[in-house]
Amino acid sequence: MTDVIQLLPDSVANQIAAGEVIQRPASVIKELVENAVDAGAKMIHVLVVDAGRTSIQVIDDGCGMSETDARLAFERHATSKIRKADDLFALHTMGFRGEALPSIAAVSQVELRTRREADEVGTCLILSGTKVESQDVCSCAVGSSFTVSNLFFNVPARRKFLKTNATELNNILSAFERIVLVYPTISFTLHSNGQELMNLRAGSLLQRITDVYGRRYAQELLPVSVDTELCRVTGFVAKPETARKKGAPECFFVNGRYMKHAYFHKAVQQAFERLIPIGTHVPYFIYFEVSPADIDVNIHPTKTEIKFENEQSIWQLLMAAVRDAIGQFCAIPQLDFDTEGKPEIPAYTPQSSQAPSAPKVLSSPGYNPFNGTKRKAASGWEQLYSDLPTQSVAPSQEAPSFFDQEPIAAAIEHRDSIAAEKSPIHYQYKGRFIMTAVKSGLMIIDQYRADVRIRYEQYLAQLQTREADTQQVLFPEVIQFSPAEQVVLEKVLPRLSAIGFDLTDLGQGSFAVNGIPAGIEGMNYVQLLHDMVDEAVHQGEVSSDALGQALALTMARHAAIPQGQVLNNDEMENIVNELFACSNVNYTPDGRSILCILPQHEIEDLLK
Repeated sequence: MTDVIQLLPDSVANQIAAGEVIQRPASVIKELVENAVDAGAKMIHVLVVDAGRTSIQVIDDGCGMSETDARLAFERHATSKIRKADDLFALHTMGFRGEALPSIAAVSQVELRTRREADEVGTCLILSGTKVESQDVCSCAVGSSFTVSNLFFNVPARRKFLKTNATELNNILSAFERIVLVYPTISFTLHSNGQELMNLRAGSLLQRITDVYGRRYAQELLPVSVDTELCRVTGFVAKPETARKKGAPECFFVNGRYMKHAYFHKAVQQAFERLIPIGTHVPYFIYFEVSPADIDVNIHPTKTEIKFENEQSIWQLLMAAVRDAIGQFCAIPQLDFDTEGKPEIPAYTPQSSQAPSAPKVLSSPGYNPFNGTKRKAASGWEQLYSDLPTQSVAPSQEAPSFFDQEPIAAAIEHRDSIAAEKSPIHYQYKGRFIMTAVKSGLMIIDQYRADVRIRYEQYLAQLQTREADTQQVLFPEVIQFSPAEQVVLEKVLPRLSAIGFDLTDLGQGSFAVNGIPAGIEGMNYVQLLHDMVDEAVHQGEVSSDALGQALALTMARHAAIPQGQVLNNDEMENIVNELFACSNVNYTPDGRSILCILPQHEIEDLLK
């Protein structure tokens, strides 16, 4: 019987490794930029064409490579980062596996131009599918320039499953942001199809965060800092009022490396317990400095999953640090008995022994409001409303009949008949529920969810007909969008205009809000716009109709009647009428129940 185990050819082995390391164009940028950082670069330029499908170029001013190193760098497990197995527990670099460059070369066409400062000329190396096509001397600047073209040209199945350019560009931005947030002392630029998306100058960490996510974060972040023998935790967390359901950046970094850690995320969430609504998240940027011997980063090819030796202790330290940051900046009310260094406020002491006299109250004892004619103000109001029709209800008038004998479940299916037969008398319970008697029992309606359903269908109709009223603002507000949000703005702006927003592009991601939809005056429309764009980013690659539904739902949630608002009977009547005119009276667009029926027999059983 012949042997069945054989060594795989290098081309096959490289493509297997590429399947683990290079999943999309963003993976190429991550690996190349991390190598540039390890090379000591102070300026890194990233240029992509067609979201990385056509070409990806990364240029740095690092140390460069010799002719031999440039050729050897594309061999599997060839690296300058480690020499022996023990070095895995003392890592201070981003890369160490020696698989990134050969994996990239296995599925693309690569051109490398590199030169060291000590060399007069550089090296130009061209590869295609791991095969070296040429290697010559060339004239180039100090550092390295990688050009990756036709990604997945020899793996058609992988190229076919790439998403749209907008989605892949969002993935590139996410990978790019995770690196630039770790190295604020390095300058970065990012260009897409010749257009500059990011130009980040070297500076402080707070400046880098505001450059990436917008200037609004400058006033919303609270510093976190704690230093112990076990671990050093620094960074920023946002104030509780910035909490939102989607789109909040949540970043953990350990020893300059981005990581995902659900257990530590729970620590941050628990620190904000009872300060933010359930289901919302607060932006944070937390940096850990741990001894390399206490962590293991060699458990996943992407190096985003890291194991900690003292995970539970660091969890407690993180939660205490975040709570201290919130309390220190008065985000949590607390008693402070430390008066050292505080200004001394003297107590009031009268100049004489006599107590101060009470203020005098002037009144007219002869005034009687029930004598004489009506005041002029009252006559003015009477004249103003004299033409309005009046309606009175006699105390002995009986309440109108409610629903017919058919069950309420069947009646809901016939909204027109319900609207004609329903009772006009309603009761509001705790500013949240509208209660109306029906023939089969008591109908309870959540006023906020009902208004969400009503407004959702109104905004959806406006998107389809593009007939929304715009209210011009007196002083236009300037709103700044992050680079990730700018990618989807081209698709979102026409729909925002159809709803009633009037936006003017000022360049560099800034827009002037000149008009807002009529009916949302007094609302924080800047936050509303951010939430709507965040929802579009979260939706990703969806149909045009699905995007419109998501935007309409986000706006409906902001504009709906808040819980706790007291309504009179006419306002409750309007909500009930408009609700039963909707296409679905039972559920909100996101599937939450709007109303329920408490049967008559259950009420009678409770009162036996």
